[in-house]
Amino acid sequence: MDSKQFKEAATSAIDEIVNYYDTIDERRVVSNVTPGYLKKLLPDGPPEEGEAWADIQKDIETKIMPGLTHWQSPNFMAFFPASSSFPGMLGELYSAAFTAPAFNWICSPAVTELETVVLDWLAKLLNLPECYLSTTHGGGVIHGSASEAIVTVVVAARDKYLRETTSHLSGLELEDAIAHKRSKMVALGSESSHSSTQKAAQIAGVRYRSIPAPKENGYALNGAALEEVLKECKAQGLEPFYLTATLGTTATCAVDDFASITSTLANYAPPNVPGEIWVHVDAAYAGAALVCPEYQHLTASFEHFHSFNMNMHKWLLTNFDASCLFVRKRKDLIDALSIMPSYLRNEFSESGLVTDYRDWQIPLGRRFRSLKIWFVLRTYGVKGLQEHIRKHVKLGEVFAGLIKSRQDLFEIVTGPSFALTVFKVVPKTGGLEEQNQITKDVYELVNSRGQIYITSSVIGGVYVIRVVSANPKAEEKYLQNAFKILVETAEEVRGGITTTSSVDGILMDIKGVGEVAVVHGNAA
Repeated sequence: MDSKQFKEAATSAIDEIVNYYDTIDERRVVSNVTPGYLKKLLPDGPPEEGEAWADIQKDIETKIMPGLTHWQSPNFMAFFPASSSFPGMLGELYSAAFTAPAFNWICSPAVTELETVVLDWLAKLLNLPECYLSTTHGGGVIHGSASEAIVTVVVAARDKYLRETTSHLSGLELEDAIAHKRSKMVALGSESSHSSTQKAAQIAGVRYRSIPAPKENGYALNGAALEEVLKECKAQGLEPFYLTATLGTTATCAVDDFASITSTLANYAPPNVPGEIWVHVDAAYAGAALVCPEYQHLTASFEHFHSFNMNMHKWLLTNFDASCLFVRKRKDLIDALSIMPSYLRNEFSESGLVTDYRDWQIPLGRRFRSLKIWFVLRTYGVKGLQEHIRKHVKLGEVFAGLIKSRQDLFEIVTGPSFALTVFKVVPKTGGLEEQNQITKDVYELVNSRGQIYITSSVIGGVYVIRVVSANPKAEEKYLQNAFKILVETAEEVRGGITTTSSVDGILMDIKGVGEVAVVHGNAA
């Protein structure tokens, strides 16, 4: 494909993408293909001779589209959003054109320096303490996901703890002490925390403990619950070294009590003292709301914590992947992750005057992801981003109001919080078991019909449905329609007249699809 052919193909592709977005609400939101569908449609290997772009492009609609779940559809109300915007797409286009692994500053200075600048912009926009800026001892880095960020900081926290608590030792005695301590080290998270903390502990080779976050605490972690677990760990000879606190939990968008967590740690693991507990704030989704002044009080305790992460690609109009990790002391990451083989040595890195982001992450190579963030921040501006968040918060309040209007059918469990409403279906008779079953039946039937896509969870032993409408195409009319579908389905299931209907062809077994975290006594 030469430049002329590329221009023609790109124009055709952009026309198709624009049409896809303009008509996305007309598509079945969740894919209903069966596993292995695509292998049956494709040949056993690539063609011997190259094909024309027009022939390749046809297969997008006929072969790929049927297997897509349309996250940008206004009828997608599941999980959390995966935002997309045209400025973000343009950033991806330029990034692909400038493609480079960009592990060192010298690989492409603009790739490194733009990332530093835009993440400082973002830190200020989110009201993060000054210690998270690159102009101090901290700074930000773009990762692929919040899970990647958590693995990275758990590794950094582990190495920091081991360095600090064995600094008086050397030789074989040091090796033995490190081996012993690693067998006793514990990473902590609440039962509302995302599973990525437990996975990170598994990868880092340390233990994991879950801290209760019951209904009476709003499914949030607080200092008292943390204190109990710290006491238990001490009694068992274990050494807690890391804690994930959450701003916007997966199941309910609960916000942990950062102030009481800070107070507890001041007593049991004083900050800035060797052996302190590293605290990471996971704000993957709800952190986007910090662009609005009305939410910025939530960052008041962050100066006492060690790292913070939010995903631009969830709620802030930037295409996947763009997960922004901020650390209070970049040296902690660099000490844990830096290796300098001879083939990476260069005068600029050795001068100490540049940032090499390969030392801030687990992979070596990295993409030019800051371009799309730069494009989004400049295109929408601060006011545009604030309007985007407030629009969805308002939509969440509207939907919660609709649910409350049918208390004979539904009961809100939590929310609306950051545009998320969590509720259950009220059975005609019976207790918790019947309530859980009818809620599950309604959830599965709604998803099987494919008009909207929602997720479920279990919190405190209660089966619930989650609805969050926070992608750029969300509007009240789609929430009104979702409410209508939920009402009709609930009445149908309660009345015992359920029929399984196929929408747009094949009906797949959708049980379990869209389920998220199981919280309070049910977590793994």
